[in-house]
Amino acid sequence: MSSVTLGGNPVKTSGELPKTGTTAPDFKLVKDDLSEVSLADFAGKKLILNIFPSVDTGVCATSVRKFNEKASGLENTTVLCISRDLPFAQKRFCGAEGIENVITLSDFKTGSFGKDYGLELLDSKLAGLHSRAVVIIDEKGKVTYTEQVADIANEPDYDAALASL
Repeated sequence: MSSVTLGGNPVKTSGELPKTGTTAPDFKLVKDDLSEVSLADFAGKKLILNIFPSVDTGVCATSVRKFNEKASGLENTTVLCISRDLPFAQKRFCGAEGIENVITLSDFKTGSFGKDYGLELLDSKLAGLHSRAVVIIDEKGKVTYTEQVADIANEPDYDAALASL
């Protein structure tokens, strides 16, 4: 179990992020057209997993915008923005914001992604949502970088994540 904060107050997560050098845990998540995708659907690509509680909060929306902006210039790299938001909300947000360089994925059905990646929030008013984190996966499915953002209200370190590619 890991601990992060929300406005300085401790919040427990369901585990630890995958260790660098290990094979990324598989996942099944829902796209905005309600189709399911898994890690295997992105084989041969570098992946940036931008994980957050809800796209309807300021910092989460900012992280989607910033990764969208930076993703346009990345070769063989796909940015996956993952939350427990309903796919309809993700699609609405991206349409309204002109977001076209990232793929939004929802863990709304089972929450298994949050559990498998060790980032389900166990307490606080955000219990059941995902903590803010970034996971980078290489073309072979190995985790090469992780960041568990210490306070959920803070943005991730975009430069460090992108430098790890």
